[in-house]
Amino acid sequence: MTISIVRTGRIWRSIVDEHLRQLGHSASRMEVMATIYFSPPFTTQIQIAKRVGIEGPTLTRTLDMLEADGLVERLPDPSDRRNKHLRVTEKGVDALNDIMEIAEKLRARLLADMSAEDVNVANKLLSLMQERLDEGLPPLEGEE
Repeated sequence: MTISIVRTGRIWRSIVDEHLRQLGHSASRMEVMATIYFSPPFTTQIQIAKRVGIEGPTLTRTLDMLEADGLVERLPDPSDRRNKHLRVTEKGVDALNDIMEIAEKLRARLLADMSAEDVNVANKLLSLMQERLDEGLPPLEGEE
């Protein structure tokens, strides 16, 4: 099952990339912008990297491009000059809306013949797996 999840994610990302390229965007830009947009105010760059599941330098490169395009801005943390808070700009919100519209059309095609119940069960299972991975896998019996 885990191999199927990885493979499905890769194929999905490739299809999303292919369609977003028409707008000059990518799945990774979508993921970073959406994570910033839906995070609480004053979320730091380090917290965003953790939520997206990428290393800091990888996020920095993506943020540099997004910032250069006027889609995201880094704001200084008044309590700690080493931290930067991230915010999607108005231009970024417009771009994210365009991106999400394309992603939603693709998602609708992907899930077309699946029942709402099946989708809910799959979401619950994936959420549980993500929680376990975020918290660290539970130890095997007899393992400490």
